[in-house]
Amino acid sequence: MEKILVKYHTDKIDKLTYIDGKSDWIDLRAAEEVEFKAGEFKLVNLGISVKLPEGYEAHIAPRSSTFKNYGLLQVNSVGVVDNTYCGDEDIWRWPVYATRDCVIHVNDRVCQFRIMENQPKLVFEETDHLSDVARGGFGSTGVK
Repeated sequence: MEKILVKYHTDKIDKLTYIDGKSDWIDLRAAEEVEFKAGEFKLVNLGISVKLPEGYEAHIAPRSSTFKNYGLLQVNSVGVVDNTYCGDEDIWRWPVYATRDCVIHVNDRVCQFRIMENQPKLVFEETDHLSDVARGGFGSTGVK
């Protein structure tokens, strides 16, 4: 099991932990109270800095209830934190856009992350023809 070093920048948020039996994603919490007006973009402080092992990265995504509860959209769809973002002041933040007025309170669970092994090195080889038949584009598998 890999050891992950975490620096907490506040004692007002719960420590990182799994929710046993529910998911292998780990919830992240707001480290500050943030008030949004509809149409605003802000970086929400998540209150932690992390030293990931060499060859790993963290993927940050909204929790499934975040939009319903707050009307917030993560602007980059999925955040990727590589293992070089590991200094004491490399604080994780969550980039969000508000579709309605809302308030995030300190320690609210707003997003989640998981740690993934880096993609292996790939070699790209140019070709004039791929051997398979075209599938038909976006939505080609149907709706049912």
